[in-house]
Amino acid sequence: MTEILASTAIRADKSTAEPVIDHPAWAELKDAVETIRPWQSRDGSIDFTAEDAPPGEAARAQLERVVAAVGQLSPLVPHDAAYHTALVADLRRWAETGFGVPDFLDSLLAFQPAARRADGLQHLVVFPMYTQNGNPDRNLEAVVLRVVWPEWLAELERTRYDNPLFLGITFEDFTAGYDTNSAVLFPETIAVREAPERFAWGGIFCDREAARFRRVTEAAVEALGLELPADIQDMVGDQHRCEQAFVLWDMVHDRTHSHGDLPFDPFMIKQRQPFWMYGLEELRCDLTAFKEAVKLEAEGNAHGRDVQYAVLFDRMFRFPVTGDRVRNYDGLGGQLLFAYLHRHDVVRWTDNTLHIDWDRAPQITNQLCGEIEKLYRDGIDRPKLVHWLAAYELVSSYLPPHPGSVWAKGPEALDLTQPPRKLVDDVLPDEFPLSMFYEALAKKLRHVIASTKGITAAKAQQVAA
Repeated sequence: MTEILASTAIRADKSTAEPVIDHPAWAELKDAVETIRPWQSRDGSIDFTAEDAPPGEAARAQLERVVAAVGQLSPLVPHDAAYHTALVADLRRWAETGFGVPDFLDSLLAFQPAARRADGLQHLVVFPMYTQNGNPDRNLEAVVLRVVWPEWLAELERTRYDNPLFLGITFEDFTAGYDTNSAVLFPETIAVREAPERFAWGGIFCDREAARFRRVTEAAVEALGLELPADIQDMVGDQHRCEQAFVLWDMVHDRTHSHGDLPFDPFMIKQRQPFWMYGLEELRCDLTAFKEAVKLEAEGNAHGRDVQYAVLFDRMFRFPVTGDRVRNYDGLGGQLLFAYLHRHDVVRWTDNTLHIDWDRAPQITNQLCGEIEKLYRDGIDRPKLVHWLAAYELVSSYLPPHPGSVWAKGPEALDLTQPPRKLVDDVLPDEFPLSMFYEALAKKLRHVIASTKGITAAKAQQVAA
């Protein structure tokens, strides 16, 4: 295997157009991975003392099938040669140490997809990992993906939205962990002995986002009787155009986590906060992307208008009614956006029909962004609990809290002798319940949203056909 990958590295500048998934070894790799996955525990190890555990020889045989398949496929993606060499070493070490908790740090460090962003470039990725919004266990997964990096996007990143770690990607094929709602490939999900000092990339599957957006938006528009402008109707009907909108949205959103007046760690790592704080942070990043999209449209960039309505529709139609109601911070952000636009008469629900003032929508959406930015800027001078209460006041001024909420009664109802992190326990799982409007919409969209599990552009097209 080492010799195969060494010869591959020599040809690293001669990329092949042959799709990895068309090679017979890809089917072998998938089958071997899918055989191993059910044997694994939540932490990725294989417990050979369990009642349904395989013999050790069987596990090693399947792992060698993975190794052999990677060896056959690696020449198709020569830019991944160093990673595949490290991957094989990590796989074999996992077997040699008795299939304990996997440690793929070496191969993770060798995988550097953001160092060479080229539109259409393939990658073959194999890691023990959980999939965000998908499988919570660290199972072995295999995925073939392509980079989305058109020249217009590369130019915006170079000149305006510097984000050297961002990677727009699309699915070619995947194992069971991605036959879920997961639309990201993040290094922090991978099983390693210790977290790297810094992560060097982050990938978002814009094809899944776009396909899911289109299906849910079409259903919501029909259910709500909303009339779309012709150009937005065309956008919703065009998978490629939506993918381009999402990759731009994602790039700006991702960089916003570390830009602006930030009173706290932008990614809130290892922080225990009320879930509305996470909701406001994600909404701030989305509304910043919206604000930048308004500027781009004014400058003649056609993708700018598409991003605006991708943000509005995904946030208002899908986010609030997706997932359960336990600390659903993305759902909360969608509820807040709709309520804010409704309060300012940009959206109206009249005669069982939704109306949007398309001319005022950009101005009022940017106004909400400004209110959140002011909250952040003022928060730099506030103690943590005071900042949380100010954020609660902003949200609750548009979204009525649960009648049983302690936080809604104000600071006098909280035990202020406790540290702020302890007061998080007083937050209700559904602190801001759905409105009657969203309860009705949830019933209409429930099955549509469920149908987007594991969706890709190809699957969406098959259903349409």
